[in-house]
Amino acid sequence: MKYTIYHNPRCRKSREGLDYIKSKGLEIEITEYLKNPLTVSQLENLIELLGVEPLSLVRTNEAIWKDNFKGKTYAPDEIINILAEYPKLIERPIISNGITAIVGRPLENLIHFFGS
Repeated sequence: MKYTIYHNPRCRKSREGLDYIKSKGLEIEITEYLKNPLTVSQLENLIELLGVEPLSLVRTNEAIWKDNFKGKTYAPDEIINILAEYPKLIERPIISNGITAIVGRPLENLIHFFGS
């Protein structure tokens, strides 16, 4: 099975997740979502695979969120559009096998996802 990691190489947690997946010897495609931002459609698909509300993918402690969006109410599609426009706000790393997906932090999420 092939896995995709939506990765930010500047993020320690994302690097830890990638290292863990590599240590398992799994086939992995790395998508650096800050260099190649996800489309609204890709985000909708990931959110569906994750089984979460869009707001749960928002890094609400980021300055972009605090300065521009905090304290306001948004519909799910508005949040997805915000994430598409400001990919730095996306929680990371996200790992998907095309059938399901998880946020790979804390590392225990990955350990549980891969079963060891």
